[in-house]
Amino acid sequence: MLLQNKQVAIVGGGPGGLTLARLLQQQGAAVRVYERDRSRRERVQGGTLDLHDESGLAALRAAGLLDAFRAHYRPGADLLRLIDKHATVALDQHADASADTFGDAAFRPEIDRGPLRDILLDSLQPGTVVWDSQLVAVQPLGAGWQLTFQGGAAATADILIGADGANSKIRPLLTPIRPFYSGVTIVEGTVYDSAQNAPQLHALTKDGKIFALDDAKSLVVSAKGDGSLTFYTGCKMPETWARDSGIDFADAAEVRAWFRQEFAGWDEIWQELFASEITRCVPRPQYCMPLDQTWPAQPNLTLLGDAAHLMPPYAGEGVNMAMLDALELSECLTSEQFPTVQAAIAHYEQHMRQRASAVAQETLEQTERLHAPGALGYLVELFGAPHGSKM
Repeated sequence: MLLQNKQVAIVGGGPGGLTLARLLQQQGAAVRVYERDRSRRERVQGGTLDLHDESGLAALRAAGLLDAFRAHYRPGADLLRLIDKHATVALDQHADASADTFGDAAFRPEIDRGPLRDILLDSLQPGTVVWDSQLVAVQPLGAGWQLTFQGGAAATADILIGADGANSKIRPLLTPIRPFYSGVTIVEGTVYDSAQNAPQLHALTKDGKIFALDDAKSLVVSAKGDGSLTFYTGCKMPETWARDSGIDFADAAEVRAWFRQEFAGWDEIWQELFASEITRCVPRPQYCMPLDQTWPAQPNLTLLGDAAHLMPPYAGEGVNMAMLDALELSECLTSEQFPTVQAAIAHYEQHMRQRASAVAQETLEQTERLHAPGALGYLVELFGAPHGSKM
């Protein structure tokens, strides 16, 4: 076994890193996950995730966690309404929802990030995750690595895997290649207790999702199991717009004023997103790694998820790619096919980059189409449904 008598360090406790830890532990590997959060309950996890049969769900099947997923996913949360700026429904999947089941390639069940993380955390051996581990430095140490964390704690590892997201501290050890700006900036926010604070949008969402598309802008609203709504505005903006705008995105009144101006002509129903003073928003310029990126395989270092192949969210592939990365990397590292860890990493990385490049190309095309005139008609045609009626 390639990992025999080797300590594996995974930096980042998101779905990709935790899935990898579970899969490696199933094969007897020694694994530690270093996560910057102080505890599993430190912060509210983001919105809902739709897992795909060939990627996210495939990883959960291999991890022996599909039954746990079935117990915690949210039936009906995958159902979508396509809407224009006047709140006119163009497509309503709730109207003729099919009885999709696990194993159907088209079935993409939704689960909130928090419950998915809990499923993965609970599957790990006690002490696997080392919380409050904000990585500040990585240095070679013999044939392995030394990791230094905020506060002075340190750890060593024979194999280092960066699952630490878009701003990965591990990635620069492998490559200087940086992402490029996609042209779209998202403003992300959460409406808590949406039944009270945004009753019309709460009803319109129907515990599923809304895609509102008009004026070359997008507005995605998703219901969560805790009664909140997460939303994401998407607009073509200069890369430095959020920094240069002078908007305090923690101030609901300032964001409300920006939205009213930027989304002028949109129905008043959308103002409910900013009606509550406890709504907090975060601007997120969307980046993508070059589609032709490559780097030489290292003997004890690799990446997965956004750290490897960051891309915008408009094809719904981010978490699925990360979990599939974890599955394929675990299979390579625990296979008898490869003579060395470096050979296993090289095989994984070549396939991972090729797969991610194809998905990123699709994502960039979707990003452009959803922020261009006629986006609503494009999606309605894509889903194969006629125009609907006014709510």
